Amino acid sequence: MNNNNNEKSLSSIETNGVEQIPDHERDARPSDLFRLIFGGANTFATAVLGSFPVLFGLSFQAGVWAIVLGVVVGALILAPMGLFGPLNGTNNAVSSGAHFGVHGRIVGSFLSLLTAIAFFSLSVWSSGDALVGGAKRLVDLPETDLTLGLAYGLFALLVLTVCIYGFRIMLWVNRIAVWAASLLFLLGIFAFAPAFDSQYAGSVALGQAGFWAAFIGAALVAMSNPISFGAFLGDWSRYIPRETPKGRIMLAVIAAQLATLIPFLFGLATATIVAIKAPDYIAANNYVGGLLAVSPSWFFLPVCLIAVIGGMSTGTTSLYGTGLDMSSVFPRVLSRVKATLLIGVLSIAFIFIGRFAANLVQSVSTFAVLIITCTTPWMVIMIIGLLVRRGFYCPDDLQVFTRGEQGGRYWFNHGWNWRGLGAWIPSALVGLCFVNLPGQFVGPLGELAGGIDISLPVTLGLASVVYLTLLRWFPEPREVFGPTDVRSEAAIKPQLRQAA
Repeated sequence: MNNNNNEKSLSSIETNGVEQIPDHERDARPSDLFRLIFGGANTFATAVLGSFPVLFGLSFQAGVWAIVLGVVVGALILAPMGLFGPLNGTNNAVSSGAHFGVHGRIVGSFLSLLTAIAFFSLSVWSSGDALVGGAKRLVDLPETDLTLGLAYGLFALLVLTVCIYGFRIMLWVNRIAVWAASLLFLLGIFAFAPAFDSQYAGSVALGQAGFWAAFIGAALVAMSNPISFGAFLGDWSRYIPRETPKGRIMLAVIAAQLATLIPFLFGLATATIVAIKAPDYIAANNYVGGLLAVSPSWFFLPVCLIAVIGGMSTGTTSLYGTGLDMSSVFPRVLSRVKATLLIGVLSIAFIFIGRFAANLVQSVSTFAVLIITCTTPWMVIMIIGLLVRRGFYCPDDLQVFTRGEQGGRYWFNHGWNWRGLGAWIPSALVGLCFVNLPGQFVGPLGELAGGIDISLPVTLGLASVVYLTLLRWFPEPREVFGPTDVRSEAAIKPQLRQAA
């Protein structure tokens, strides 16, 4: 990134909302996008996801294959979502107006809001627990509701402050987080190598009943991590110049997700140690507590540092985009800063109520998977739309809703494109019916595949087939594909008018 104004940028609050970023302000590079994505996932929250194969009873080797499969497939689906920001200079929810209508874009806004709150909460809870647990072993700090509450509050307020200042300080935080957290995770190799057994067999072996259900379930949990970024990539990639090669942008997205194998495999390897030395923690689904129980004393400080750094990077990537997007849904009431502050306060309240009053930690883990099931078909429709339109968008017409106007290329039927909505709604509903998370949530069709969770393949396939069918049977207006002859842009651009 161009650092000529870096000091000023870090000390000033970002004023850009979801309006198109001017070309002269687009000085980010694909490597900056890499840092933001990887920094947001290089945390304890991802290590917790890496422990799921062991929780499901898989061996270490089967767990590795499940994680790699989930991350690679998820990264390939996610990669094209990084292209909308440079093309349109705005976030992905606003860009989705091209395929769902300028009013239908609220689907993306709603999904990003739920995803942000869920993953922000999981990040704060896991990082806060790790910090307090490590401090307890390091300096005998009592683990009480008060100390946990202080840790949660500290993380939440730090994250909220960074999000209010905006994109450039987020980039600075994640630049530090990428290297620091990676080094600390790699340091864990020396901490746990003596106790690690790569031949850990688990409780369910290949050929036994329940193996494939556990394997696919673990792969889908790993896949949920890259998919969770789908609604947020445009928040950061909108600062990348439009002329940047598309291949470089997608490669940065894929590379960032492959890099998350560091915390994923850290979580998997240490979970096998916990399963052998402290099996009660695995039985109670308490990976973080088990990790602290088996860690050597000299690794407690790195655990605390990972908790602080990881909590900051994950929280900022989740919360920033939601504040940005809510400001566009209510442009006359909320600026980006006000929207970020409002969503942040609500999220902090949710964190404390969920942790101390309603015991929602396990429920939010399930909730996050259900959100991903709904987000995946939305992403598929966006990607198919990108290909069908051959990358053509009119960024100015995407801002009709934000400006309080009517009309434009993406007005369709009173601001709603029922082709995109008609594919997303049934795909999301059917996908939810096929979810199978034993002990947490099992949809009405969740047992049809012998206990195997096939919700994501079903929702992916259904969204693709239904959307392409609707586009074929009910072709979209010609103007959404851009000028095809020598007529001027003004001649084919639908009339804009102020909304009443």
